[in-house]
Amino acid sequence: MDSRHFHHALKISEQLCMGCSHCMSVCPTEAIRIRGGKAILYENRCVDCGECFKACPVDAIYIDQDDFNRIHDFKYRIALVPAVFIGQFPESVSRDQIYHALISCGFTHIAEVELGTEVLLRHMHEYAEKHTDKKPLISSFCPAILRLIQVKFPSLVGNIMLLKPPLDITALYCRKKLTEEGFNPAEVGVFYITPCAAKIAAIKSPVGEDYSIITGVINMDFIYNKVKKRLASDKETGSMQIPNPDLPGSAMRWTLTNGEAELMQGRSLAIDEIHNVIEFLEKVENEEITDIDFLELRACDQSCAGGVLNSANRFLVAERLLNKDFNEGGGQKDGIHAYSEYLDRRISIQEIKPRSMMKLDEDMAEAMKKMDRATQIMQLLPLTDCGACGAPNCQAFANDIVQGEANIRQCIFIQKSREHSGELTSEDSLGILKGIWGNDKF
Repeated sequence: MDSRHFHHALKISEQLCMGCSHCMSVCPTEAIRIRGGKAILYENRCVDCGECFKACPVDAIYIDQDDFNRIHDFKYRIALVPAVFIGQFPESVSRDQIYHALISCGFTHIAEVELGTEVLLRHMHEYAEKHTDKKPLISSFCPAILRLIQVKFPSLVGNIMLLKPPLDITALYCRKKLTEEGFNPAEVGVFYITPCAAKIAAIKSPVGEDYSIITGVINMDFIYNKVKKRLASDKETGSMQIPNPDLPGSAMRWTLTNGEAELMQGRSLAIDEIHNVIEFLEKVENEEITDIDFLELRACDQSCAGGVLNSANRFLVAERLLNKDFNEGGGQKDGIHAYSEYLDRRISIQEIKPRSMMKLDEDMAEAMKKMDRATQIMQLLPLTDCGACGAPNCQAFANDIVQGEANIRQCIFIQKSREHSGELTSEDSLGILKGIWGNDKF
């Protein structure tokens, strides 16, 4: 069992939160509760998928990022740019214009994240050939999915391909290349422009790695606004240093739905949007779906084009990346391929361990007792999943009770029953509800 702490990029502002429970209702891992009229996060369950961020009507949930000025702590500043960032802009804006604007913002080098896909694809094919006993193999690309499997589908952690994603491969290449060119490694900072919260969390506390070689993370919506302003004021393209701007079309499509699956052999499926993924994995776990060789699973609708930090419409972003004129490059023989041997030795990640959110206690005997008690409590509950108790459903509420995090009197149906029998007064019931939903709502 992996006991390391999960870093979470998603934060809740207590001042702004009004306890509306929208976030609790959409959370796919039941990681949110309402207490004292505010949303609170159960960090051991959160996978940083960003569903709560999208659902919050008052922007009380935000995504933390590194201070942008931190890039100036380094003499050489590499921006790791995913293809979906280019897709934020209309067709009239060229890649060169966007890259020049990034240089104007303070970066000294630009690297396209998808540069590492060709190296990775070769290893994915080799991995599939060596692990024919593990079906379906699951892509390690999406960090929200890796955490989802750890906490909700722990029996499937052994199916995850133990290979670095393109982001880490490209970061390794950039650092190695600049070091060989005589740059002082201590003066090189590598900053990733992220479309989602999960990748921030993956860099701060990576799954399958002890640490990340990426220096910092910049939210895509933040840098998009800076670049947009630069583009409006400066039409020159200038000169810049790009390790390999001529990527093949398959690399440009990698971050989109079916970007990996279409390149794998055997029966391969691509599933996006985290609730769809959960529904499918439940069937895989129960062996209702079999004979699948490879699964490409992405937490966001339209994959990275639908990341919560994107500014543009996800369908328009995908359209631009799929445009033949946009991704007709054939790739270069030099560049990253010259470092294949170096990258091959470092492409594997450590064994990924389960972190089951359903585990009620580390001691098996005690866990069984708690499970029995939760079952008994469920028989007393109305099973309406109304959420009035501040938990997303009755099962989650029962588990909270046995963990000492809730009291059965928080169920409004139990309250009314006990009021009727005289065990509770109406004032007692009102006090309990205020404890959940806050005084302001009464």
